[in-house]
Parts: sequence; structure tokens; C-alpha cells
Amino acid sequence: MDVYERMKELGITLPQPPPKGGVYVQMKQFGAGLVYVSGCGPSIAEPIKGKLGKDFTISQGQEFARNCMLNVLAVLEKNLGDLRKIKNCVKVLTFVAGTDDFYDHPAVANGGSQLLIDIFGPEIGTPSRSAIGANALPFGIPVETEGLFEIEN
Repeated sequence: MDVYERMKELGITLPQPPPKGGVYVQMKQFGAGLVYVSGCGPSIAEPIKGKLGKDFTISQGQEFARNCMLNVLAVLEKNLGDLRKIKNCVKVLTFVAGTDDFYDHPAVANGGSQLLIDIFGPEIGTPSRSAIGANALPFGIPVETEGLFEIEN
């Protein structure tokens, strides 16, 4: 199924791409059809600050990871012009700011991974993945996600 048809069916609308938070490019193409998308936070409409295990639940963290992935996809669409060019969601790295006793980083990261699977299907959308705990993330955000994608040349 076409990715845009699937998004419409799921009621998913991409946000505007997030603004850059420093001196870097949001997406870089390299090698034979690979693109890297720099880390994106969960803010869609309003800034979100806090930590998992203190300010937010796992369920809220999953929603933040989903929003991070929406921002990643918005960056991809802005730079590629068309999400149909994505051939494979290769690797996702999700950082989770949590308390010292928060250990459910993979459960939080599932929010973003599941979105890719829902949109692209399991064969293209299931990435390899790492979920890493952090003491703090930029601007106090609770979750940040970056990704590596294979695209059509």
C-alpha cells in the first residue's frame, strides 16, 4: 500500500519539520542510497520537558517517541520530497532521559518503531534499534530519536 494512503487511513498527518537546534544538517545522504536523520525531539505543538520515571509514564514516553518519529519523517519528506522513496527503515536510535532507576527505555522506544511499522509495513518499517538512557537531553526534552534509512537513488 502507498505510504500516503496508509497514513491517511491511520489519520496521521506529518507536522512541520522541527527547527534545528544547533550547527548541523537535519538530513545527510551518503553511500549508495543511505540517509541519516539527525536527532529529533517530541515537540509538535508545545515544548515538552521532563524525565521518564519522574514527570512522565512509559505510556507518555511512547507517545513522545512516536512524536519524535513523526518529526524524523517530516525531515525526510522535506528533504526527499516524497516518503515513497524510502526502501528500508534501517536503524533507529532513541535516547530517553529518565531517573536513575528508570530502566524501560526499550518500551518507550517502541512508540517510534511501531509508527514506522504501521506506516511502512513490517518488512520495510521494522528497523534495527537501540534505546539508550540519558541523564539529560537537549532543552530538557524527555525523548530524542535519530534514524538511518535506505532510499531509492
